[in-house]
Amino acid sequence: MAGGSTPGASLVERTLAVLGAFDDRHRRLRLTDIAERSGLTPPTALRIARTLVGGGALERLPDGTYVVGRRLWEIGLLAPVQTGLREVAAPFLQDLQAATGATVHLAERDGDRVLYLDRLSGVASVPVVSRVGSRLPMHATGVGKVLLAHAPAEVRARVLSGLTRVTPYTVVAPAVLEKQLERVVRDGYATTNEEMTLGACSVAVPVRAADDTVVAALALVVPSLRRDRSRLVAALQVAAQGVRRELERRTARPA
Repeated sequence: MAGGSTPGASLVERTLAVLGAFDDRHRRLRLTDIAERSGLTPPTALRIARTLVGGGALERLPDGTYVVGRRLWEIGLLAPVQTGLREVAAPFLQDLQAATGATVHLAERDGDRVLYLDRLSGVASVPVVSRVGSRLPMHATGVGKVLLAHAPAEVRARVLSGLTRVTPYTVVAPAVLEKQLERVVRDGYATTNEEMTLGACSVAVPVRAADDTVVAALALVVPSLRRDRSRLVAALQVAAQGVRRELERRTARPA
């Protein structure tokens, strides 16, 4: 809950509280939900929601519920993380999709979850729940395992202490996941087998900056990894190296 009912809260704070009521688990809200999650009274929440709808930041659906509007999404794309890394990686994601026919993901760590920066759909019909801007659990996704393997110790400890089951195949035993993360660091890639979505497997590799820190992860989502794992890993590593070189080039470019 955003706590917008704090005495003396400004209009901007109350507006942010309304927008903050939405997240990846609450994409569609009724007015009563917005009021409850923002800490505002229903009349105040309604007044702000109407203003946001008028400006395109929210959209009111025929059933009376509210969703984030296109205008807010467009503004979000202007954030440095989007215009920087996403722009640099875009041609490499396109090459990956063309070469493999798989769904391609670009993601970074956002606290204890994975933030999806870009996604290109593959030609095969594979169930995928990720969207650009969505946040998913790190322990159940390929990109998440890569990022968790290279995350600070305190982040790993928090995630490992709260593993939740998404599908029957999600790894929820901390000791098992720790061994997987050790292999990610050793082998340079991570895999999942229907751990986030039934019928979908993934393989992911790290994207490194010039100083060798892991800044993101690239992944391919396919129906199975039984035959093509080595080929997919190689394609991902080539793309990740290309992104790194472009990041290095832009960092070295004179101002």
